[in-house]
Amino acid sequence: MISFILIVLASTFFTGIIIRMKSITSGRKGPGIFQPVKDVIRLFKKGSVYSETTSFIFQAAPSIYFASVLMAMMVIPLGRYSGIISFEGDFVFFAYILGIGKFFNIISALDTGSSFEGMGASREALYSMFAEPSFFILMGSFALLTGHTSFQQIFASLHFGSYISYILGVLATFVLVMITMIENSRMPIDDPKTHLELTMVHEVMILDNSGFDLGMILYATNLKFALYGALIANLFMGSFPLYLTIPIFFGIQILFALAVGILESFTARFRMNHNAQYILALSSVSLLIFLGVLLVLGQFS
Repeated sequence: MISFILIVLASTFFTGIIIRMKSITSGRKGPGIFQPVKDVIRLFKKGSVYSETTSFIFQAAPSIYFASVLMAMMVIPLGRYSGIISFEGDFVFFAYILGIGKFFNIISALDTGSSFEGMGASREALYSMFAEPSFFILMGSFALLTGHTSFQQIFASLHFGSYISYILGVLATFVLVMITMIENSRMPIDDPKTHLELTMVHEVMILDNSGFDLGMILYATNLKFALYGALIANLFMGSFPLYLTIPIFFGIQILFALAVGILESFTARFRMNHNAQYILALSSVSLLIFLGVLLVLGQFS
């Protein structure tokens, strides 16, 4: 339960720190850290407008998407403290419950009958499909290293004590950061500020959403950022007591948000035809982690 509460708290400032960092690096004052949350609250107070061409799928998809993120949050541990739900192989459940939410988000874009939204939906599905192997190779490698298949047991058993293990930790952090950027449609894969339909990915999918539905989608994005930040934090928590894990959790969340803000400030978005190659390259990095785990276990001796 405590990890669920901490993720909710981190989501209130995560996106705001990203926007604030981008404002500072570009020489602007920018909005306050809690402005994204205020925007979501403002949308929650409004009603939703539905096109006559859409069906019940379009109306239900935002709620399913939001619920899938909440379900995924329930399996995230906090160091040695398990999440609300914990069982063997729960990282598979984590990946595919998020996949269900994304699936409904995609078919709701197709349900509008817009060719532009269909184009964005196909790109979103392609990028998610290419990012999936890197996550499973990463978590499978850690499962092999620790001998466990649940998030809580994997993270509680992880210990960095050699040069190879430190390298594995750095590579794993890089992979999770890049997966976060892909799953949340951020730079260098997508630009959330773009409003040209031909080059948008996620933003073009939610053009027909409004009011309360749009608020749920935007807040789910905030939660997903903090969700993946919690995964990165768990890499370095080990079995520390609670009075140490909570500061470590928030410290890594803030550092992660600052890193995302800097990354988006000084990188340009890739050309559309280069995105697939870049995402597939993450699987190669995950394979390096797998080989490193085999070295640690002495399988090459």
